[in-house]
Amino acid sequence: MKARVHISYKNGVLDPQGRAIGQTLGNLGFAGVGEVRQGKLIEIELAETDAGAARQAVEAMCQRLLANTVIENYSIELVD
Repeated sequence: MKARVHISYKNGVLDPQGRAIGQTLGNLGFAGVGEVRQGKLIEIELAETDAGAARQAVEAMCQRLLANTVIENYSIELVD
């Protein structure tokens, strides 16, 4: 089983990299681009076959290492 963890800044947290991407898109001629928020995707291959146990394990990984829960949100997607 594979887990995909999507991590992004919470609303209200400054995102300088997203801002730089947005400005560069404008400089490249892409009109109408509003706010850009940047995030990250982490894919984890799991030996666990039970979806509930896998989600619980990945949740613990996010809480302890993968996401800074003070300033970041995360979502978990399990893929067979």
